[in-house]
Amino acid sequence: MDKNTLVGFALMGAVIIGFGIYNRPSQEEMARAQHYRDSLQAVAAQQEALERAQEAQAEMPVALDSTSSFFQASSGTEQTVTLENEHIKLTISNKGGRISQAVLKDYNDQQRQPLVLFDGEDGSINFGFEGKNENILTRQLYFQTAQVTDSTVTLRLPATGGGQLDFTYRLLPHSYLIDLTVEAKGMQNFFSPTVKRMSIDWKQRARQMEKGYTFEQRYTSLTYKPVDDSFDYLSETKDDKKSLPEALQWIAFKNQYFSCVFLAEQNFENCSLESRMEEQGSGYMKRYAADMTAAFDPTGAQPSRFQFYLGPNHYKTLLATNDLSFTDKDQELEDLVYLGWPIIRWINRWFTINLFDWLRGWGLSMGMVILLMTIIVKILVLPTTWKSFLSSAKMRALKPYIDQISAKYPNKEDALKKQQETMALYSQYGVSPMGGCLPMLIQTPVFMALFFFVPNAIELRQQSFLWADDLSAYDDLISWSMNIPLLGNHLSLFCLLFSAATIANQAIMMKQQSATMGDNQQMAAMKWMMYLMPVMFFFIFNEYASGLSYYYFISSLISILIMWGMRRMTDEKKLLAQLEANKKAPSQQRQSGLMAKLEALQKEQERLQRERMNRGK
Repeated sequence: MDKNTLVGFALMGAVIIGFGIYNRPSQEEMARAQHYRDSLQAVAAQQEALERAQEAQAEMPVALDSTSSFFQASSGTEQTVTLENEHIKLTISNKGGRISQAVLKDYNDQQRQPLVLFDGEDGSINFGFEGKNENILTRQLYFQTAQVTDSTVTLRLPATGGGQLDFTYRLLPHSYLIDLTVEAKGMQNFFSPTVKRMSIDWKQRARQMEKGYTFEQRYTSLTYKPVDDSFDYLSETKDDKKSLPEALQWIAFKNQYFSCVFLAEQNFENCSLESRMEEQGSGYMKRYAADMTAAFDPTGAQPSRFQFYLGPNHYKTLLATNDLSFTDKDQELEDLVYLGWPIIRWINRWFTINLFDWLRGWGLSMGMVILLMTIIVKILVLPTTWKSFLSSAKMRALKPYIDQISAKYPNKEDALKKQQETMALYSQYGVSPMGGCLPMLIQTPVFMALFFFVPNAIELRQQSFLWADDLSAYDDLISWSMNIPLLGNHLSLFCLLFSAATIANQAIMMKQQSATMGDNQQMAAMKWMMYLMPVMFFFIFNEYASGLSYYYFISSLISILIMWGMRRMTDEKKLLAQLEANKKAPSQQRQSGLMAKLEALQKEQERLQRERMNRGK
């Protein structure tokens, strides 16, 4: 190991150690976090004791301590209240004061019944309050229904010594948003003046909502939004757990197309998040858990305000929900619809989504919408496609001259001279070997944008086209019972067509490259790789959404037609004659900045090579 390597490792170690010291929490922060953890443990212990007491009460009623402030609430009969608008139907249970069921009216499950987001024991939420002598754990307590209207319900937990704890739910009109207000009244003597926070334990099993388990798993994750930072998430493909020191604006139990989002007006702190995989065939995707604390005023002067978003991962719906949420912050809920990396996300946000909505407004099928979107995108990038093709055509026209240079310098040690003379030839005829790369580079983000958009477009969900009954899942026109490694138990016909069209497109491109660069060992290796990629795509995309495979099939097919049309329009003999006519005398040539830099680099490499040869002598 040389000196530079040792110095590099030493510097990296110093940076890592310094970063760890800088981010280490202070003693005060660690003490506060430990206090909250102790409080949560005490709450859990109190919960277990209460459950054991309830079991004992069934056999020996006198065994339960009837001096508890909430003794009468520890037993009762579960009752429910229904709140609904045109989008959602909620069932509120008095046991635990929680939302026990959410039904989305605008969407169906795989049996074409109204979609149940969660129900019964799919999930639970437990609010814990630390009292002077006892703790309140809401999960096993029975609230009283105090007030009910068409859109609101107040659930009350009265204390035997006076005072009450109110949970008020309000369903906002024309939305999927629910307000929750937690307020203590007349309970100053129950709580210590130092109590400023409540603990919350939220758990839920994310149901399998879509046809394809593997594909849905890729987009199902526990997602969260730190204050003054962009969203983040736990792993989609394995069990994951995080304890977060920063405050969070919201936590989302997310499926591919639907989310349960929990928001806090004064943020969540001391959050511990966990996501665990569920087995395929169980009917569930993930098992989510979130433990956190939230602001709580025991005097009741400042109620604790929360919100639930229980609805679709639809970009514009989430944007509109931001405006209905707490007005002092931008929730950025639209990030639940992942639209790709920054540049690609910008294209999807301002172009793809609006174009999609415009075409969808015509009342066309989703298959026709994707077809028209692909055609429009191809037309928009056609000028860059033509420029790239023309650059390649010019290089093919000059190939006889390139072959003469290759014959002039057959030896490997003359590679620099060969390259330098080739560049001079291109410059002489005004041809740039990089002329075809930049246009293709410009096209790439546009095509990648649709790769991220299609799997996240809930509008494609359960929409049929041709033989595909659901464009958001794989089409299994051909299927079998046994599971074949890497392939599964079906064959996606759109995926097969996409792979075949890609192979055809690659063959045309390779033919053009061979005409430009000739057949050599490098080209043979490139051909092998270019033909291998579509085969790999087939095994990867066989589980993907048929709408995505359909888009790539149409895109490849249109590319083949465009290339065929351009070849028909181009006469390479006339193009060479034009290049000869435009050829400049060497004294009048003026190199572009890029060509000049390449030539300077080649001269420098040639000088260094000569120096090495002289030192070798």
